[in-house]
Amino acid sequence: MARRKSLATQLVQAYRDNQKAKAAAVKRAEEERPRRARAAERAAAERAKENARQEREKAQAWARSQKEKQARQSSESRRAEQIVRDLEKREAARAREVEQKRRAEKREAEAAERRAKQECAESLRQEAEVRTAEVVARVEQLGAVLRERPGGLHDDHLRVERALGDGDVEAFALGVESALAGIEYPVGLGGARRAGFAPESRELMLEIELPAQTVVPSVLGYRFKASAPPAVVPQPRKESECRSLYRDLVARLALRVIDEAFAVTPPALVDAVAFNGIVRAKDRATGKPIEPCLIGLRVSREAFGELVLDEPELDPVRSLRYLNAVVSQHPYDLEPVPPVVTFDLSRYKLAPGRDVVAGLDSRPDLLAMDPTEFEHLIRRLFEKAGLKSWVTQASRDDGIDAVAVIEQPLLSTQCIIQAKRTKNVVPADTVRAVAGLVNDTGASKGIVVTTAWFGKTSLDFAPRNRLELIDGRHLKALLLEHLGIDSLIGLPKLPPGWQPRDLS
Repeated sequence: MARRKSLATQLVQAYRDNQKAKAAAVKRAEEERPRRARAAERAAAERAKENARQEREKAQAWARSQKEKQARQSSESRRAEQIVRDLEKREAARAREVEQKRRAEKREAEAAERRAKQECAESLRQEAEVRTAEVVARVEQLGAVLRERPGGLHDDHLRVERALGDGDVEAFALGVESALAGIEYPVGLGGARRAGFAPESRELMLEIELPAQTVVPSVLGYRFKASAPPAVVPQPRKESECRSLYRDLVARLALRVIDEAFAVTPPALVDAVAFNGIVRAKDRATGKPIEPCLIGLRVSREAFGELVLDEPELDPVRSLRYLNAVVSQHPYDLEPVPPVVTFDLSRYKLAPGRDVVAGLDSRPDLLAMDPTEFEHLIRRLFEKAGLKSWVTQASRDDGIDAVAVIEQPLLSTQCIIQAKRTKNVVPADTVRAVAGLVNDTGASKGIVVTTAWFGKTSLDFAPRNRLELIDGRHLKALLLEHLGIDSLIGLPKLPPGWQPRDLS
């Protein structure tokens, strides 16, 4: 019993122990549960912490990878940018080189252009200076044509005299022409020479061709003009200066040729020279060739010897006036004067007579008449006055409009008539020219008839030189007296000393 009690006790004890153990186990379990919970929490915390750490590491790794990626990208970007910058620098350097080269080429081109312009300008300046020097030299040459006469012309005396010694007057004239043609002149000044000889009067007739107006430079010089494009431009010479230079030149040439004519001819054979200076030109009105005479002169060797041709202050125009030459008042305009030649009626082709009186109005205006009709009217007037007259043709009449002959039983007297249908005063040179023709032709008298009037110089000159001057008033009275023509003279102004009734 005691043994069964003991077993039961043992079982109870074992049960109790078991319960206690269970309770302890429960207690421990209960106690373990918070611990486990805490452990779990700690584990969870650790896991969370680990996870967090891992996440942080992952994040850090990602961040590092991102940073590395960014760094790589940045590095690559920097490298790319560097490459771009390097490329840009190289491109910029190449562009600078190209630009520098272009600028250098441009500077060189501009410098070359400037040099070319400077060279061109310098060339044009030199050209202007050369051309100006040529003009100045030409003008000086024209002014020196009288002083620079050749010497040794007296050596031609024997050859020229021998031709006349054989009795050949024409050969003598040709010898003079040949001697004068052999004299060297500046370019453009040595015109043709034509000579004739009258042994009975020991007079050499000489005609020379004077140069045209173009021989005088129409410019003072040339200057460089920096225009676009640059050029050498002429500086025109004043027309008045051109006229003066031309007048001076033809006078110098006339004096030189006369001096040379006296030099190549023996004084024992040639005592005087009758000189005509003509110009071959074109009539601007008709385009036809004309040969106006600009200078007419008849001078003896003794009178010509009075001139000191080498004197620098010699005025050739005044010298001609001193020698009583007939000189054109406007030689530059080719205004002619009557030439000085030997008068020979057989040389003149006389125009057929015309009865102009029958065709006139009851009161004709003399200034409105045709020039030829006016000349025939003058011829008819002198015929009515008792003179036998002819009107010469317009060509080769030596400036004579009519020839009148007074026929008497034992004597025939020739008169030269020149008719001037003009509204201005008759120039004194025209009157002197007629006087020269009277002397040259051996006529007894010269008559100048005009529709206008004469100046005091002409009125004083005429009585001393076998001239009769008939002005418009006198002509009007003669026409009424001999032809019964009550004429008018339509002058634009009343001449000095005239009355209105003298015109109407």
